Amino acid sequence: MRVDKSTFKIRAGPSGLFFFNRATGLNILFDEIDVPATSWALAPRQVSIALTNACDLACSYCYAPKTRASLSFDNVTSWLEDLDASGTCGVGFGGGEPTLYPRFAELCAITCRATRLAVTFTTHGHRLGDGLLDALAGNVHFIRVSMDGIGATYERLRHRSFKAFAQQLKAIKAIAQFGINYVVNSETLPDLCAATVFAESVGASEFLLLPEQSVNGEGGIDNNTAQALRAWVARYRGRVPLAVSEKGAEGLPTCNPFRSETGLRAYAHVDAHGILKRTSYTNEGIAIGANGIMSAFEQLQHQTNTRS
Repeated sequence: MRVDKSTFKIRAGPSGLFFFNRATGLNILFDEIDVPATSWALAPRQVSIALTNACDLACSYCYAPKTRASLSFDNVTSWLEDLDASGTCGVGFGGGEPTLYPRFAELCAITCRATRLAVTFTTHGHRLGDGLLDALAGNVHFIRVSMDGIGATYERLRHRSFKAFAQQLKAIKAIAQFGINYVVNSETLPDLCAATVFAESVGASEFLLLPEQSVNGEGGIDNNTAQALRAWVARYRGRVPLAVSEKGAEGLPTCNPFRSETGLRAYAHVDAHGILKRTSYTNEGIAIGANGIMSAFEQLQHQTNTRS
């Protein structure tokens, strides 16, 4: 079989050979191929990077740190080159609100041109004016837009116009595929049916369920709401595909073809202070120093293996 390497990124791992086309989102896993451990990719399959902690919203259930922090542009571009060379398939920019990061559009453009990484970012959507959207066009492969509740619920929680939000989604759809990120808690659960109908009407290609996580022992989805969410998922017959965060997937029917690639082989997070972590919810991690992100990853992997 001949494969055009300019079309597919190929990642070797314990699950087999993974072929990924960032332009179309096509994923092909040849799990019948037994790849020797010496050939496995060294970096996580997906890495999220909080470019800044700055955000112009103040959602009460947001887990992002509120300390002021922002990453160096040159550091981020260097890390991305190393991750790309070491087998990472995609980067997800977040925050805070990533569109508040200086040179954000330039960062997406450089990442798209200089690496084979799929470029995604998570945003509340309200800062994506025509100028920024034009600058991002062709340089991002997927956009995740946060929407917790619809109508009055959305406006009460996010203090922004839902009508304006809906208009933004039309503009976003013109430059890239997008999905809806939906934090599930007792306040947003009643809107789930209407939210998925809305997501279909605006052309969302995915609806990502994010059961609210407890941070430092505070907040988090309660047991009754979690049980109701599981029942809702079992009844769901909508057209927009559902996805769920790994952290909140317990008790939900999920399909994971990469069952042999868990933990740091699957995912890692870099916070806005330059700390490499296992997830965005944990406080522990390894500072990325002069030796680069792969050195920090090796240290974090060793630390994780030692504790397990």
